[in-house]
Amino acid sequence: MSGSANLNVMIKTARAAGRQLVKDFAEVEQLQVSRKGPGDFVSRADTAAEQLIREALMEARPTYGFLGEEGEEHHGEDPTRRWIVDPLDGTTNFLHGMPHWAISIALEHKGQPVAGVIYDPAKDEMFWAEKGQGAYMNESRLRVSARTKMADCVFATGLPYGPSKHLPASLQDMARLLPACAGVRRWGAAALDMAYVAAGRYDGFWERGLNAWDLAAGIVIAREAGAFAEAMDARGNILEDGSVICANDGIFEQFAKVIRNA
Repeated sequence: MSGSANLNVMIKTARAAGRQLVKDFAEVEQLQVSRKGPGDFVSRADTAAEQLIREALMEARPTYGFLGEEGEEHHGEDPTRRWIVDPLDGTTNFLHGMPHWAISIALEHKGQPVAGVIYDPAKDEMFWAEKGQGAYMNESRLRVSARTKMADCVFATGLPYGPSKHLPASLQDMARLLPACAGVRRWGAAALDMAYVAAGRYDGFWERGLNAWDLAAGIVIAREAGAFAEAMDARGNILEDGSVICANDGIFEQFAKVIRNA
């Protein structure tokens, strides 16, 4: 893999965190059958992975800021650059012993993600991109799907759990979309959903109620593979809004119209 020094640091760090989490994942599979269950263990694994990532990135770039899911935000001496990290995207999958989870690391410059890495250790798939340099999975160049008919397309989403204010709107989205497409998948890892759009595995993805660390790396990877990505409000900022509509260039307008109920 060839990329900038920053990207190489991100990839190296993601692999190191992946090795640690794979060991923890093997323990989770054993804990599934215990009376206590794996919940507390997974929480510790998540926190430990973020600590590893934070230390590696801050050592490499001590002036950059850092925003992660588990710890407090660090404001760096350089106010224009910030790492945005989800150390374990798909925690519930991890908790239940399902091998569909990832490490997500993005670099933000002046409020925009400019480099992203999403690493799926269970499948050894490293999705990565830098702004203006294209997107890749391991050594292969990524390109979004070429489908242009809604009836042929498979989309992905995430459904909220518990008493979420986003549940009614999400269910209404599904009710409008399902009759118009070939299917909707809900695999429980937003970062991988974005990466799969980039790889052409999904034709599009949408979700409400997300955080910056769920989306930042996926935005740059999907866009560099040819996808369009916008907030639910087309004029909004995805990372601030916490919602996203992402799809290949040929289906985006049709897809966004359905989701926005326009």
